[in-house]
Amino acid sequence: MLAFIEDRTSRPTGRGKTTRHAGDHRVGRPIEEAARRDAVIAPSLSLSVLCQREGNVDKSQLLNRMDEAWNALKASYAGLSDSEMMEPGVTGTWSIKDIIAHVTSWEEESLTHLPLVLAGEEPPRYSVTYGGIDAFNAQTTEQKRNLSLSEVLRQRDDTHRRLIDFIQRVPENQYIRETRFRRRLRLDTYSHYPKHTETIRKWREQWSAG
Repeated sequence: MLAFIEDRTSRPTGRGKTTRHAGDHRVGRPIEEAARRDAVIAPSLSLSVLCQREGNVDKSQLLNRMDEAWNALKASYAGLSDSEMMEPGVTGTWSIKDIIAHVTSWEEESLTHLPLVLAGEEPPRYSVTYGGIDAFNAQTTEQKRNLSLSEVLRQRDDTHRRLIDFIQRVPENQYIRETRFRRRLRLDTYSHYPKHTETIRKWREQWSAG
């Protein structure tokens, strides 16, 4: 089972902000559809290039890619005040706090499902368990909505650290080529982060200009 985000059309809503439906993951789709999603982020790349762009990598290269995307995401909201981090409307009704919680939810999903992939099992489908990816995103967002910003940030750091520790223990043969493990990891993490990085950057630019 694969999961990936799908960008939606945004529109101005005043003060230079944008309304964008929250990015969501899709399940059980081929890698070509994930590449179509990534074309929103990198429109200069053709579909065939996006499908093939990763190629063979070793564990250190993969971890470096993940680290670069993670640091870029954190940099996108660096320097904001607590009230700005909780301002709604960054993407749909979500605040940056909600986006961080959402990203953490998908890292938690990786920690839950990647061991199943390693064992040769099929993780449960979101359509069966939750009624779809939109429902999963809505449910996890609602569950975390009342968490304080400090708790969301604590969960962010704790979950990411556990995920990195887990990845470092996985055999090298899961990274050197395009495996189910590497595909799921990519689509839940370092292919997921940039969409939200770009959304936050655009929101900051438009909010500042408003």
